[in-house]
Amino acid sequence: MKLYISVDMEGVTGLPDSSFVEANSHNYERGRLIMTEETNYVVQAAFDYEASELVVNDSHSKMNNLLVERLHPDVQLITGDVKPFSMVQGLDHTYEGAIFLGYHARAGNRGVMSHSMTNSVRNFFIDDVAVGELGLNAYYAGYYGIPVLMVSGDDMAAQEAEKLIPHVITAPVKETISRSAVKTLSPKRAGELLQHKTAQAIQNRTKIQPLVPPSHPTLRIEFTNYGQAEWANLMPGTELELGTTIVSYKAKDIREAYQAMLVMTELADRTTFS
Repeated sequence: MKLYISVDMEGVTGLPDSSFVEANSHNYERGRLIMTEETNYVVQAAFDYEASELVVNDSHSKMNNLLVERLHPDVQLITGDVKPFSMVQGLDHTYEGAIFLGYHARAGNRGVMSHSMTNSVRNFFIDDVAVGELGLNAYYAGYYGIPVLMVSGDDMAAQEAEKLIPHVITAPVKETISRSAVKTLSPKRAGELLQHKTAQAIQNRTKIQPLVPPSHPTLRIEFTNYGQAEWANLMPGTELELGTTIVSYKAKDIREAYQAMLVMTELADRTTFS
């Protein structure tokens, strides 16, 4: 069985705030180590329960956070930026399941370091369904018929996953107090939980269906301010909805919608306030 693991950082055990997830911050190296060890717990459990091949995609920020020299020796790692499909780079029909580690709640919702890709985004919509990174990535997996078997992160990310994906296994490793404070398991106890939940997810995989995207989705992005929407609207084929900060794009499939999201958010982040 071939499995795909996308690893974000904000939902990793014990990480309460941006000082652990930004490369120039004082806690970042601690965060990288915990992130890598957490990945290894899941990898080992997956190998113990029928997985024959595992590919791990580093999915946070510049996507070069995982310590390759400390990773389980039998995984393959996708690392670095720029990736044409970002957090789901390399995911295709050859996989039998996906696991999302270290995930967080979407922008505007309660949860540890909640956001959607960048701070310029208030909401993503696929047609009329509001989604964050978790939802977009699950839709992308569903395009290939791949179910998301397990999601780990804070309690709010777990709730978001359960609403989107029936029967998905979740592993909440920390409880939200505020957007920058948590009540967390220790890394060792979180590792034990993740191993148990990974085994459960693999054993129950036939009960979990892919989150199938619309065949011709409309991507709508609500930006935080109008300047960001103006920048995003420079992408050909987009429409800025009158009286809003929402920019829409009619895509031929979810793959095109995903890349449109990447381009639009990159453009929006060029906005200055001087």
